[in-house]
Amino acid sequence: MFAIGIIFQGLALLVHGICTLLYWLLFARIIISWIPIDPFSGPVQFLIQVTDPILAPLRRLPLTIGMLDLSPMVAFFMLFITDKILVTVLMRLAYQFGGG
Repeated sequence: MFAIGIIFQGLALLVHGICTLLYWLLFARIIISWIPIDPFSGPVQFLIQVTDPILAPLRRLPLTIGMLDLSPMVAFFMLFITDKILVTVLMRLAYQFGGG
C-alpha cells in the first residue's frame, strides 16, 4: 500500500508542476500580446501552440468587454481550480494509502 501512496503523491506533484508551468506560459503569452513583437518568431509560435488548446475553447464564449479579452483570466481561474482540486484529491489518496 505504501507504493501506491507514493505514486499518488508523485502524481499530485506532477499535476501541480504542469499547472504551474501553464500559468507561466499563459502569463508570458499575455505579456507578449501587449508588446510589438514578431508573431512568427519561434518562441512566440511555441507559446501560441502550447496555450491555444486552453484559450481557443474559451474564446468561443462571449468573454470580451469592448476590446478586453477575459479568456486568459478565465483560463487562469480554471487552472487554479483544477490544480487545487486534483492535487487535494491525489494527496488525500496518497495519505490514505500511506504515502505521506
